[in-house]
Amino acid sequence: VNRLRDEASLYLRQHADNPVDWYPWGDEALARASDDDRPVLLSIGYSACHWCHVMAHESFEDPDTAAVMNARFVNVKVDREERPDVDALYMQATLALHGHGGWPMTVFMTPDGRPFFAGTYFPPEPRGGLPGFRELLRAVADAYGERRDDIEAQADEVTRRLRAAADRRADATPITPDVVGEALMGLARLHDPANGGFGGAPKFPPSMALDLLLRRARAHPGERAASEIAELTLARMAAGGIHDQLGGGFHRYSVDAIWLVPHFEKMLYDSALLIRVYALAARVTGNPAHAEVAERAVAYLEREMLLPGGGFAAAQDADSPGGEGAYFVWTPEQMAEVLDDAHLAAARLRFGVTDTGNFEGGATVLHLAMPLDGVAGRTGGDAASLVEAARVGLLAARGRRPAPA
Repeated sequence: VNRLRDEASLYLRQHADNPVDWYPWGDEALARASDDDRPVLLSIGYSACHWCHVMAHESFEDPDTAAVMNARFVNVKVDREERPDVDALYMQATLALHGHGGWPMTVFMTPDGRPFFAGTYFPPEPRGGLPGFRELLRAVADAYGERRDDIEAQADEVTRRLRAAADRRADATPITPDVVGEALMGLARLHDPANGGFGGAPKFPPSMALDLLLRRARAHPGERAASEIAELTLARMAAGGIHDQLGGGFHRYSVDAIWLVPHFEKMLYDSALLIRVYALAARVTGNPAHAEVAERAVAYLEREMLLPGGGFAAAQDADSPGGEGAYFVWTPEQMAEVLDDAHLAAARLRFGVTDTGNFEGGATVLHLAMPLDGVAGRTGGDAASLVEAARVGLLAARGRRPAPA
């Protein structure tokens, strides 16, 4: 057990049993690094982060890796949701050094907190163009000991760039209709006309872009482009596996371009933004399907995220006790244990549940694979009633599974 055992943060306590000699963020860690003349390894993540868990299992729980970390670095863990200020600063450094950011964030710093190398997830062995983490640790520590002038120069340059960015001031020029028009044209260029959203995989719900598009559509009803882009994205997200088809609410992002297979964490702030966007869409377009998505997201928060004291939990973990996605995915056999033949047939068609599945182990991430009229044509029954009854039954059965933290 290390220093994190008494921390308030759930994320930090998740690492309390690591063999790594973790410090929480603070003066004690930097003073130790200065006294020992060792670089600081700063690791930033959050409790619901899938790849944070992966790196923890592969590296931070590994005694051999921990031995290298403890011998050659002062190791600091930060919860980005507890210290967004620290996260924001070192995210800028990671973007400057690495070209892109994400979590887990891995930053190597001088004892006075100046970053000189950074990245995100590193595998235990070289893979996908990334060095193995232990190999990286030794290389960074050797460079710090043997090429200190280079390290100091790099740290100075990153610090200079961060200060220059911090000194920038917002343009005081009023935002004109032309600026908004240029923004809309930019979104149109990035728009995926087949799947909705912007760009390729991975895909995050573009809540604020959708808000802009919907408000533009409301203000200028004669312009179809903004409404069409927003409508397609909202529909594709709602039909995809990123949307919890049984319980409502959205997972953080999809690993593909078609909104199908998510990483399964569900974040409170994502829910807040998406409820607002779908409610706005219902008002702007008059489409009741958008209102239903918003209402089910609110129901999810009230059912699963509301705490006894009246506040809401910030996040639901990416990983289930039975493995990634185990709480959410289904096989035909699991569904057959819950539903009779008529409801099972309708649910399998509607939610795309096949014998081979679309996820690990032959399981299926539920998505809206077939319209209700198609289900009716295949089953000969009242598809809407059959599917809704099946949804309620499956949700109740899922509630008896071991749930994500």
